[in-house]
Amino acid sequence: MNKINWRVNLVLVLVFFFGAAILARLFFLQIVHHQFYKALAEGQQKILTPTIGERGEIFFRDGTPVAVNKKGEYLFICPKEIKEKEKTAKILAEVLKLDFDWVLEKTQKANLFEAIKHRLSEEEQTLLKEKNLPGVYLEEEIFRYYPQKNLTSHITGFLGGEGKGQYGLEGYYDEILKGKEMITEKEKESFGYFGLSGLRKKNKGRDIILTIDPDIQFMANNLLSKSQKKLDFKGGQILVLNPNSGAILALAQIPNFDPNRYSKIENPEVFQNAVIQKIFEPGSIFKPIVMAAALNEGKITPKTSYVDEGKVQVGGWTIYNYDRRTWGERTMTEVLEKSINTGAVFVEQTIGHETFLEYIEKFGLFEKTGIDLQGEVFSENQEFKKGYEINFATASFGQGIEITPIQIARAFAAIANGGKLIKPHIVEKILEDGKEIKQESDFEEKQVISKKTASQLTAMLVSVVENGFGKAARVENYFIAGKTGTAQVSWPALGINKAGYSSETTQTFIGFFPAFDPQFLILVKLDNPKTRTAEYSAVPLFRELAKYIIDYQQILPDHEESIVY
Repeated sequence: MNKINWRVNLVLVLVFFFGAAILARLFFLQIVHHQFYKALAEGQQKILTPTIGERGEIFFRDGTPVAVNKKGEYLFICPKEIKEKEKTAKILAEVLKLDFDWVLEKTQKANLFEAIKHRLSEEEQTLLKEKNLPGVYLEEEIFRYYPQKNLTSHITGFLGGEGKGQYGLEGYYDEILKGKEMITEKEKESFGYFGLSGLRKKNKGRDIILTIDPDIQFMANNLLSKSQKKLDFKGGQILVLNPNSGAILALAQIPNFDPNRYSKIENPEVFQNAVIQKIFEPGSIFKPIVMAAALNEGKITPKTSYVDEGKVQVGGWTIYNYDRRTWGERTMTEVLEKSINTGAVFVEQTIGHETFLEYIEKFGLFEKTGIDLQGEVFSENQEFKKGYEINFATASFGQGIEITPIQIARAFAAIANGGKLIKPHIVEKILEDGKEIKQESDFEEKQVISKKTASQLTAMLVSVVENGFGKAARVENYFIAGKTGTAQVSWPALGINKAGYSSETTQTFIGFFPAFDPQFLILVKLDNPKTRTAEYSAVPLFRELAKYIIDYQQILPDHEESIVY
């Protein structure tokens, strides 16, 4: 009996101590180390991931969206949670049409987060939910969308795969557009989703309002598209700006691309904006620059005459006029009307090389314009600056000197606006939470020629359109000032290591209107169209766009007495 009691007591003691140990352990876990184990448990259900606020959006001047944010789904994995790595990688590769080895490499990384694919289709989402793969998650994302597609591709650029702006506005204003980065706590939910634990902060970037007029932009783009079939040119650009403020109203280019599908483009040169990123020899549209210098220095007047013999000898070289024509005695106005090469050489020799160089620099042709688009380039013109006689002679009519379209447009704007060198820009406003942010600028307008010179030269350029090779640009009851240019393309410009010039041409027309109260400046540049000169290619395009703008803006007609020669 005593033996039985002893055994019972022993069992009771053991049960007591065992229960006490359990209670002590529970007290230790639930009370003493409660926070530690709570955090541990939550760590298995929650994850801290970097999240970036929405990117600022871009709009035309009238509020029409150009670059906006849309919602979609993306897939990522937690490699540490994936046990059957090869099987998982194979399924993901098949469903998402990805490279198996690339996906497998992602599953083998020792971390908690690896992005696999963005913008999943509904079919992909459905298949993945059915598979319900461990360590594979879907999450809502916001991605960049360009509703204007090809229309604004060289204005916007695009948002690259790493979330960084590339080209155009996206590249130039990347820091302003991008949202602020933050750490967001998310927890696992059913069907492999990660949901937000609490409200997500939208640290959105700033919005941008452009100077671009959507109607003019559409018309410019449509003209290029329509004329490419007829003229068979390799590429073309149309730029429209306000010569007084520098505000760009249209910037169209062919070939272009859909920034929503930029990854499908095989040749990255298509991404380049030729207006700011490609240099060219301007040809005869450069002649007004040498004329401006000579007028401003008082070396010539519009009526100054010289005798053209059809050719001129310079440093052992012979320079001819286009088509080897001989014009006889002509005024400086007629030199521009008939685009006489020897006349331009005469003017350059009249003012001298040093003065010529000085004015090219004043007009900003040896520097960037500072336009607010990514990747602007300029030529240092080292070959031209070597100082050979022949270089100065050919540069007077736009051969052997290299510039960008935006540079020559700015130079012409100075002629149009009374002599001021302005800064071209494409952004009108920057908004934060709907409020305009004041933009600081260190640019100072410079007076490069006098108002009298600008007025004289404007009248000469009006005569080019009324009486010269620019006649096809005329719009009834309106005075338009402009200049044609047809330049040969050098072999090096075509990527061929060979001296001299090819048979290819660049054909350009640049003009502004109303000539004596200018509000619009248009540059049309076509790369190797199948016509002899710009008179038959770029000029008709200019006229059609100018007529559209005049009607669209309801610009009042000019009066004959406006012209002062």
